[in-house]
Amino acid sequence: MVRHFGDWLDEEHGIDFLMEGGDFSRAMRRRSDGSFVTGAEMPEMLGGFFPDQMHRQTLVPHVRDALEALSHIAEIVVLTNLQDHCREHRIAQLATHGIVHRVECNQGGKGDPVARLVAEHGDPVTVFVDDLAVHHQSVADHAPHVHRLHMVAEPALARHVPPAPAAHARIDDWHEAKDWIAARFDNARPAEPHSNA
Repeated sequence: MVRHFGDWLDEEHGIDFLMEGGDFSRAMRRRSDGSFVTGAEMPEMLGGFFPDQMHRQTLVPHVRDALEALSHIAEIVVLTNLQDHCREHRIAQLATHGIVHRVECNQGGKGDPVARLVAEHGDPVTVFVDDLAVHHQSVADHAPHVHRLHMVAEPALARHVPPAPAAHARIDDWHEAKDWIAARFDNARPAEPHSNA
C-alpha cells in the first residue's frame, strides 16, 4: 500500500506525502523548504524505497482471497513498473503474503507487455487491473480487446483519483472486483473496443 511509501518519506527524508489533489507530481513536499519533489527526482526516491523497504508494504483488503478464487479460472500475472532488479524481491514479498503468481517488470506504458502476454497465452478473455489511468489508455491502444478495470485499492488515495476514461469499470474493492472479473470470464468474450460495459 502506498501509505507505507509515505511513512518512509516522512521518516527518512522529512517529506510529506499527500494526494489531496490526485496529482502524484505534487504529492511530495519537503518540510524544510516547502518545495515539491520533481519528476526528475522521483526515480531516486522510488529506488530508495524499492527493494530495501518493500517489507513495509501490506496487503490491501480482500486481495489474497480474491486472487486465490480467480486463480481457478485465470492465469494471473503481476505486471509491475518496478525496475528489473526488483523482480525477485517482489516475488519474495508477495510470497510472504501467500500470493504466488508470475511477476513481470516493465518500464513505461503497460499496453505493449499486456499485448505480448495476450499473444503468449492465446486466451480471448483477458482482464487488466491497474490504478493509473495512463496504463489503461496504453492497454486500450495496444490491446483494445482486453477488459480494463480501474482500481485504486488504497483508501487514502481512491477518493482523490477520478475514474480512468479508458477503463471499462472503476471498482476500488477487491471483493467486488473479484465478481466483476469472474463475470468477464463467465461471458467468455473479449472486450469491445471503446466499450463502457
